[in-house]
Amino acid sequence: MPSPKRSLLISAGLVALVAGLSGSQLAAGAAAVPADAPAPGPGVRGVVLAVHGGAGSLPRGSLTPEQEKAYRDGLTKALRTGYELIKDGRPALDAVEKAVNVLEDDPNFNAGKGAVFNTDAEHELDASIMNGKDRRSGAVAGVHHTKNPISLARMVMEKSPHVFMAGKGADDFALRNGVPFTPQDYFWTQRRWDQLMAAKDNPPATAGAKPERSETGGTVGAVALDGDRDIAAATSTGGLTNKQVGRVGDSPVIGAGTYADNRTVAVSCTGTGEVFIRGVAAHDISALMEYARMPVTKAAATVVNQKITALGATGGAIALDGRGTLAAPHSTKGIINGYVTKDGEIKTRLYDDETPPE
Repeated sequence: MPSPKRSLLISAGLVALVAGLSGSQLAAGAAAVPADAPAPGPGVRGVVLAVHGGAGSLPRGSLTPEQEKAYRDGLTKALRTGYELIKDGRPALDAVEKAVNVLEDDPNFNAGKGAVFNTDAEHELDASIMNGKDRRSGAVAGVHHTKNPISLARMVMEKSPHVFMAGKGADDFALRNGVPFTPQDYFWTQRRWDQLMAAKDNPPATAGAKPERSETGGTVGAVALDGDRDIAAATSTGGLTNKQVGRVGDSPVIGAGTYADNRTVAVSCTGTGEVFIRGVAAHDISALMEYARMPVTKAAATVVNQKITALGATGGAIALDGRGTLAAPHSTKGIINGYVTKDGEIKTRLYDDETPPE
């Protein structure tokens, strides 16, 4: 049996090893972040709330002035709604829920009212929420008749002994707890219907082909930091256009699409959900901060721009640490997002050139 001193040295060596490697690199025995990897950006300081509306590409000139205004107005309303709660001393959990509610009610985004159709021309909605203070979580998947899935996810967290509920059981749980029944017709929009018809006219060439993603108005999410230095995260989505019935992506999966821990970071992800699940993306950002002592900008960039891309996918995230530093890395050309600082300054970022890739 090794001596206590030798055991301590062995433990210290393991900690050093873990600090230099991310999860998939540990499994593969690969080297840590390449020495010539570009340094991540500095992030944005003094942020108390950030939201996103999906990763993808939105070059300048791709929107009419009316469309641009609609997107910016939606992001701004979400940010103002959450900020007012934080300014009034409410917890970060309230702020992310209500900010996401605004985006779920906005038909420009792929969540709630603007959700995409699955292959049977139905809407299946997913969402999750997490409180960084105690790491309590709630999630729902495959919801058909709940207007605001993020609020149902919080209800699962607070009014049940469970973390994750799905399908009919989740909708029934909503009804039993006083949530009004929402017919599928509520979620219908012409734009999403047209996208479904286009997807059916142009199916993937092979069974393994990646599904097409909407270039604008995708998954939504929020991260927040309140006056007590508590953080929270929330994510909500309609999934992928023409997705297989029953398909679930990363958005409702705690640790994949959503994660929050007061010791590290609040994260909401957007991208190719299957790969974000395989990479346990949201939690991995937190793990790199906790074990490798990476700052939020480096940790988020490492996961989004290196680990996820190494698995063959793209996407983005918003990640907010307990000091109010926001990172918004993306391996897509852009990410729709916005943030509000502690003094109430709001900034929305739509176009590819507005958010550095970090």
